[in-house]
Amino acid sequence: MNWEQLLSLKRFGDSHKRIRKEQDETRLGFEVDYDRIIFSSEFRSLQDKTQVIPLSQTDFVHTRLTHSLEVSVVGRSLGRRVGQEILAKYPHLQSIHGYQTNDFGAIVAAAALAHDIGNPPFGHSGEKAIGEFFKNGNGKRFKEYLTDKEYQDLCDFEGNANGFKILTESRKGRLGGLRLSYATLGAFMKYPKESLPKKPTTSIADKKYGFFQSEKEAFADVAQELGLINRGNPQDLSYSRHPLAFLVEAADDICYTIIDFEDGINLGLIEEEFALEYLIKLVKNTINSKNYHALSNTEDRVSYLRALAISTLINEAVELFMAHEEDILNGNFDKALLDLSKYQAQINDIIKISVEKVYQSQEVVDKEIAGYKIIDGILDVFTDTISNYHHGTLSNYHKLILKIFPKTLDLDQENLYDSLLGICNYVAKFSDSKAILTHKKLKGTHF
Repeated sequence: MNWEQLLSLKRFGDSHKRIRKEQDETRLGFEVDYDRIIFSSEFRSLQDKTQVIPLSQTDFVHTRLTHSLEVSVVGRSLGRRVGQEILAKYPHLQSIHGYQTNDFGAIVAAAALAHDIGNPPFGHSGEKAIGEFFKNGNGKRFKEYLTDKEYQDLCDFEGNANGFKILTESRKGRLGGLRLSYATLGAFMKYPKESLPKKPTTSIADKKYGFFQSEKEAFADVAQELGLINRGNPQDLSYSRHPLAFLVEAADDICYTIIDFEDGINLGLIEEEFALEYLIKLVKNTINSKNYHALSNTEDRVSYLRALAISTLINEAVELFMAHEEDILNGNFDKALLDLSKYQAQINDIIKISVEKVYQSQEVVDKEIAGYKIIDGILDVFTDTISNYHHGTLSNYHKLILKIFPKTLDLDQENLYDSLLGICNYVAKFSDSKAILTHKKLKGTHF
């Protein structure tokens, strides 16, 4: 892979190459990506979607929206720092093509901003609930009408693939979705493969999958434009990661490791003295003891240590990226950057405590149980409606259900898979509150 191709400004539908030196510096193409994402309705719905603590009434806790904004800030810093190093190593990118340090930051920031845009309500349990409906629930009846890969898309419903669908899906009057630059789309794709074969290697890029069968053609177009390395065969599409996807992943890893831990402390789920000890281990080389001991409350102490921890991990992620940059470009790097961190022991300790005290807390478990039943109930009614619509056997109840579907949902798909995936995409866009309200309406308990 080469950086000039990887930094493509091309957008869906372009017939001519976009030249970096011809860009308006006051409104750079990569920065337009950020704007388009942040003004999208799908991004706005993240303000009422669970990060870790579902439906929390406290100001402390992060939603998917605040998490995404924070990941984008960390991603921007990572991108700029790496961009500075890349331009020093390959000066022709700047002297001949006009690329700047901030271009890298803008690409990573935009991709990081969108990294959770496809996630359903109720956190990762929402993904599992959709998959469970098709794997073991009433959705299993559709298996005989689908190809293996189509059925696997539904059984392992993946927020990353749904995000790529949201960013690229054409509909009437909006061809190419948000029409982001291909560089940003490439950085967004952490798992550039189909749902099958499932985890064919131990590479981090094969951990999950990154696009549905409905977006296979769009994905291949982006991968080929960027010059990603083809790792698969004509039957099983699989590519190496865009190098900047490693930075998007690192930004996410840094934020959820440190900030979910911070939420746990501020909510009282993790004891302060116990927790701060773990953070101090991570930042012991940069902490100013005098400044730290001058802080009088938990929130300020945690905030100070959080800032130092994020800065420490950003510095290391940049060093690791540049140390392995050639392997990354050759498609030979198969780990997450933080998997090689010298602070791996401290990171693992923090994550372990978060799992025990936060992710598995009673409040989280209770809401995840409710989330399963809510999503299952919604999908049961919606997919039954779609099935009867396709077979021309709509009841009066199903006809009423059709009226609540948005006009953007195309019900006249020839392929049942596209209709089912369209329903899943529609439900995945729900905020937590809208999912709860919709479920109550379907049960007849809300008027």
